[in-house]
Amino acid sequence: MASKGAGMAFSRKSHRLTSDAEKSRVTGIVHEKLLDDYLHRIFSSTDRAPTAATSRKLLNFQNLPEHLDQLLHVDEEAEEEEESQGKVEGRLGPSTVVLDHTGGFEGLLLVDDDLLGVIGHSNFGTIRSTTCVYKGKWVYEVLISSQGLMQIGWCTINCRFNQEEGVGDTHNSYAYDGNRVRKWNVTTTNYGKAWAAGDIVSCLIDLDEGTLSFCLNGVSLGTAFENLSRGLGMAYFPAISLSFKESVAFNFGSRPLRYPVVGYRPLQDPPSADLVRAQELLGCFQAVLSVELDPVQGRLVEKESSEWQLQGQPTVLLTLAHIFHRFAPLLRKVYLVEAVLMSFLLGVVEAGTPAQAQSVVHQVLDLLWLFMEDYEMQDCLKQLMMSLLRLYRFSPIVPDLGLQIRYLRLTIAILSHEKSRKFLLSHVLFDVLRSVVFFYIKSPLRVEEAGLQELIPTTWWPHRSSREGKDSKEVKDETSEERLRRRAYERGCQRLKKRIEVVEELQVQILKLLLNNQDDNGGEASRYIFLTKFRKFLQENASSRGNMPMLCPPEYMVCFLHRLISALRYYWDEYKASNPCATFSDEAYIPPQVFYNGKVDYFDLQRLGGLLSHLRKTLKDDLASKANILIDPLELQAATMDDLDEDEEPAPAAAQRPMQALAMGGALPLPRPSWLSSPTLGRANRFLSTAAVSLMTPRRPLSTSEKVKVRTLSAEQRTREDIEGSQWNEGLLVGRPPEEPEQPLTENSLLEVLDGAIMMYNLSVHQQLGKMVGVSDDVNEYAMALRDTEDKLRRCPKRRKDILAELTKSQKVFSEKLDHLSRRLAWVHATVYSQEKMQDIYWLLRVCLRTIEHGDRTGPLFAFMPEFYLSVAINSYSALKNYFGPVHSMEELPDIRDSLMQALASYVCYPNSLRAVERIPEEQRIAMVRSLLAPYEQRPWAQTNWILVRLWRGCGFGYRYTRLPHLLKTKPEDANLPSLQKPCPSTLLQQHMADLLREGPDVAPSFLNSVLNQLNWAFSEFIGMIQEIQQAAERLERNFVDSRQLKVCATCFDLSVSLLRVLEMTITLVPEIFLDWAQPTSEMLLRRLAQLLNQVLNRVTAERNLFDRVVTLRLPGLESVDHYPILVAVTGILVRLLVHGPASGTERATSVLLADPCFQLRSICYLLGQPEPPTPGTALPAPDQKRFSLQSYTDYISVEELAQVEQMLAHLTSASAQAAAASLVSGATAYGSTQPQYTSPQLCAYCTPNLSGHPTPAHPALCSLQPTSEEDLCPICYAHPISAVFQPCGHKSCKACINQHLMNNKDCFFCKATIMSVEDWDKAASASATSSAA
Repeated sequence: MASKGAGMAFSRKSHRLTSDAEKSRVTGIVHEKLLDDYLHRIFSSTDRAPTAATSRKLLNFQNLPEHLDQLLHVDEEAEEEEESQGKVEGRLGPSTVVLDHTGGFEGLLLVDDDLLGVIGHSNFGTIRSTTCVYKGKWVYEVLISSQGLMQIGWCTINCRFNQEEGVGDTHNSYAYDGNRVRKWNVTTTNYGKAWAAGDIVSCLIDLDEGTLSFCLNGVSLGTAFENLSRGLGMAYFPAISLSFKESVAFNFGSRPLRYPVVGYRPLQDPPSADLVRAQELLGCFQAVLSVELDPVQGRLVEKESSEWQLQGQPTVLLTLAHIFHRFAPLLRKVYLVEAVLMSFLLGVVEAGTPAQAQSVVHQVLDLLWLFMEDYEMQDCLKQLMMSLLRLYRFSPIVPDLGLQIRYLRLTIAILSHEKSRKFLLSHVLFDVLRSVVFFYIKSPLRVEEAGLQELIPTTWWPHRSSREGKDSKEVKDETSEERLRRRAYERGCQRLKKRIEVVEELQVQILKLLLNNQDDNGGEASRYIFLTKFRKFLQENASSRGNMPMLCPPEYMVCFLHRLISALRYYWDEYKASNPCATFSDEAYIPPQVFYNGKVDYFDLQRLGGLLSHLRKTLKDDLASKANILIDPLELQAATMDDLDEDEEPAPAAAQRPMQALAMGGALPLPRPSWLSSPTLGRANRFLSTAAVSLMTPRRPLSTSEKVKVRTLSAEQRTREDIEGSQWNEGLLVGRPPEEPEQPLTENSLLEVLDGAIMMYNLSVHQQLGKMVGVSDDVNEYAMALRDTEDKLRRCPKRRKDILAELTKSQKVFSEKLDHLSRRLAWVHATVYSQEKMQDIYWLLRVCLRTIEHGDRTGPLFAFMPEFYLSVAINSYSALKNYFGPVHSMEELPDIRDSLMQALASYVCYPNSLRAVERIPEEQRIAMVRSLLAPYEQRPWAQTNWILVRLWRGCGFGYRYTRLPHLLKTKPEDANLPSLQKPCPSTLLQQHMADLLREGPDVAPSFLNSVLNQLNWAFSEFIGMIQEIQQAAERLERNFVDSRQLKVCATCFDLSVSLLRVLEMTITLVPEIFLDWAQPTSEMLLRRLAQLLNQVLNRVTAERNLFDRVVTLRLPGLESVDHYPILVAVTGILVRLLVHGPASGTERATSVLLADPCFQLRSICYLLGQPEPPTPGTALPAPDQKRFSLQSYTDYISVEELAQVEQMLAHLTSASAQAAAASLVSGATAYGSTQPQYTSPQLCAYCTPNLSGHPTPAHPALCSLQPTSEEDLCPICYAHPISAVFQPCGHKSCKACINQHLMNNKDCFFCKATIMSVEDWDKAASASATSSAA
């Protein structure tokens, strides 16, 4: 078969092949013999020995095509084999193997355009290829893009899959799962190694022997399955099942296999004939670069490729034209680009210095652009860059990072070529592939394969988290052996860091090339192309949050941010060196006019003052007076209507608008960006995106009284002048307020890059920084487990050999895990938490603070600042404080609010400092307590609540302990139990609190509602977490509960207890807030309180319940979780309500408590160790010693307090019995039956009965003590009858539900209409009114 390039009729630019007449004239330029020597030197076959000059045929440009045809001739058998690839024995299906996206899949999947990449978009989707095999040995590769749940392997066409069963879960399907490290064929067993993102899995099937195996990064994992079913009708397809958001890419042979296996054939055959031709032509091309003609001396001169220069000699040009006439079409094929051109360029990079390699690559690219058609060169460059990215991303980590360095050096050499760089920036780097991958250094999951054992032979782990700060005592307590280990470990970390810094420097060089703004010869500079693509990249990530296939992975974003900051600061300081009036990067900030002049698009991101269209309307006068920006009222109205109507305007109107604008003397409006058609995008920026702010470039200096009309341009439409400005145009900084200096900070384009970097941090970098801290937490947890194990080994008796063996085994496991984690931690610290990375985050924080400071000076225009600037300022400080090691600069960044809270918390812990707080002026004390009582939703409430608890501790029921009583009961000899500060309550500050709660009608309700809301949240979270812990503990397989989950669980429990104590203090100080029903909110607050208390009691006191089982486990980290702390807090509240309160208040509290559907008298009996309520009038039996009882804690609960609990129990027992009797009488009266209608004690929820059980005269006709039909029950809680109607919608519920709902929401439960008022509703009265109207 002839070469595809040989039959091409079109010419190759200006270097077309000459006619015979022209050839004779051209050949006269050099001697005939010299030409013959040159052509034979260039076009000698690579696999044949050179022929002697006397026996060879004379070559010239007339017979060169014939000679080339002979040189590129491929055996007919090979050509026929290539043409009939689909007819290979043992294989069925198309010759080009792709994923079967038409019928060979199950579930929802996203398949790439090349039909080789796939992303899971359902629970467990499955897809197979279009080609199957039934005989022979075959292999294909899978590039793992994410390391989640996937099963990769083979299946037959008869396998049926669903959303729960995938490849390997049915007969005749086989799979390897590197996430769970198992193999699957109906049943599952352990197999292989864990895979990570960036690994390559080779799937091999031998249908001659009936075996199936897998390789990971070229290393065999062993035979996975034997005795495969073979024979008639048995053919196997490559297949994969993957869970939601997992992604892979297949290589069936369309590209060279990364890890070919001898004896195994790829499913798709390589283009063998074209591969031979391409290699021959590459050899000819290399020969051209290694020899020069010397017509004066009449000889050939050998040259190094880096020294070779194209000097315009016709002989050389014609020679290259003949080569590329056949070579160019081949360089459009993916396989040939990677196998031939990529290999050649990588060889160039490896052979010489970076400067020499760059020179050769530039020569090659110049010649490719010169002799190839533009579309051919563009396809070639695209395939070349995508192959480079795949090679970089899926290269294994080796000790010297040599593979990554090699690919980055070639990338730099290619991007150093101006024309290639601009094409790749415009069409490839951000549009076709995620170029951010080039700035990522993947973390090795398997440290032994990454060579970290050689780099860091000695491991060490700190005694405490480095994020907590270095303690001088820790260093002093080190033994000499520990000190030597730590220093050896630190030296290993430094070796690793130096190697990583080499890669990072190359990555920064790539970004410096992309940010070059001096290459504007014959077109736009690279920096401005980069800005356009970078802004689009930010928009996609900002508007697609939650849609993983569209998002850049956060681990990539972290690395990209650091490299971008390095390149940005380099150019910023370089500009300062040549412009003394500019500022250094250390003083960088974003001028406030960038936020309101429309030059930078912030998509739909929120501003501090709300939507941008709203700000433009409300602050137009401020824009005109402070920034000289005028807003056209007509366009403002158009923008307002555009906010309401998302439909595209009619075509005739759109066509007429430009002429109308020109007639009015305005600027030509811009076409509406296509992405604005989405109703979820662009609303916040609608005003700018529809050119509501019209811009007109002034032609002379403006006086202070003149107004500037500004026009907003989309990122694609902006030019360099629109960004940088010109003589009378400030570009990106138009609309400068008077508070800002006239001299520019730096180049405007760098300001936009900085703004994008801050947005990147907000999008995903901060979350990733917090996530990576988990490695350090794991080290600390395993170190603690190892120390505990070693301590047990020392204390274990020698005679217990079985226990010693088990402890020794655990010690070995923990030590091996710590060795692995400490090396991984070294990698994470070098790539994420190094001092240089910390300085980058610190610099971003200072930029945000300066930006906020300058924005604040503009007064109302500060509202235009995007919200993410404040978020980044807060989060970056949090990251510096919690994720990085401490440095001196932290002292310069105090968080005033947190510092004040922490200082006050420490002051109230100790008697002397508390007395000092009490001695400050009364006005300041009252203001401090008022701030503490502010609703918790407005600030970090946990710290505030802890301060209030400290003021009460020592006064509450059983609240005088310094060590947790339940721990002292179980471990009385343990001296390491946590110790609490001695109680030191402040009656003075308590009195201030009481006075403030009585002060106004809104203070107490707002404070208590926030406390009750937080209690409901904290206890609900605690119950949910202990459910998960219990489920994990009951699984058959051995599971370790995440220690972080245990810490959060214990924290939620402690918060619940402290919130209950604050409620106890409030009820003790101002009981009328709950018991004086003359106050409008008292009844509602009391019902909410009763509801929460009953929920807590039922959850904690139920027999053999979830709480009991988790407490019995005695898990490390849950030491504080026990019955005592929470039950004594609840008991203290109940005693204050039912024993110490006034008679009327006690009666009300009793009725509300018993009326709650969740009330169980058994829960109150549980407090005294009684399984069932006692008979009224009888003495309490002795408590069961095996049960919880307050009587068991006489060291912490006084006799008087126990007597009050007994009095409370007797009171509730009597009240419950009377309520049950009243229920029985009421039911019998209503139905004429002696059978009771209610079996549980319940009082009316909306009236005030006395304890005799008889209703008061005001008792409503419809009462909860009377039988209620289902249609009369509240449709929200189904516990109380309907008693309230909402106006104006007319929907109904009980008063308790609507009162609780209205605390946080004014919309109807059902129709979402705004509730204007709530009226009492009586069914009988309503029915009589309806009949009267009829």
